[in-house]
Amino acid sequence: MKELLEFIAKSMVSNPDAVEVTVTEKETATVLTLHVAEEDMGKVIGKQGRIAKAIRTVIKAAASGGSKRVVVDIV
Repeated sequence: MKELLEFIAKSMVSNPDAVEVTVTEKETATVLTLHVAEEDMGKVIGKQGRIAKAIRTVIKAAASGGSKRVVVDIV
């Protein structure tokens, strides 16, 4: 999941070197935290959060076979 999120984010932003994904394992969920440059936050979030919601949907669909749920946080 980490690689997929990095690929999606790097293809959207103007500063792909600043994209960083950290993974935190919890008991019932895996938390993927996406860090991007300050000037790229608008591109990743989108109008009214539509792009962020679409990213979360794609990641959840890719992780649907696992037993844990996957949460995407954008920082």
